[in-house]
Amino acid sequence: MSIPTKHRDDLQRVSEGQMVVTVSPSDRCLWLYTLTAWEAVERKLVSLPTLNQQTRKLRRMLIGHADDCDMDGSGRILIPAPLREFAMISKKAVLVGQGDKFEIWDEGQWNVHREAILGVELDESSLPVELESLSF
Repeated sequence: MSIPTKHRDDLQRVSEGQMVVTVSPSDRCLWLYTLTAWEAVERKLVSLPTLNQQTRKLRRMLIGHADDCDMDGSGRILIPAPLREFAMISKKAVLVGQGDKFEIWDEGQWNVHREAILGVELDESSLPVELESLSF
């Protein structure tokens, strides 16, 4: 997969092109982190209580499927076949920025997901309290 040019320099600067890709526990997409950001996520996951069933599931999903991927000189990364299969990536993939990570979607799956999101009115009453002071 080719990383869009507008992100290549930042990824090279922040992590020397070293990244980690893993599965999303909630959607049929992949999560792509810089190595530095992934290490912080991994530390948090490892520090969670191991006797909690949901914690174990989350750890298995994220850490168990994590794979290193380095950006080559042409700005490409190789996504392992099992991860491409999980995300149902066939030909074209879409990279969606999420602040601390990117999501990687099959283009067709992303278009369906995006349309579903756009078709639902935002319920402001169910937003987390941390977002109450956010204005657009």
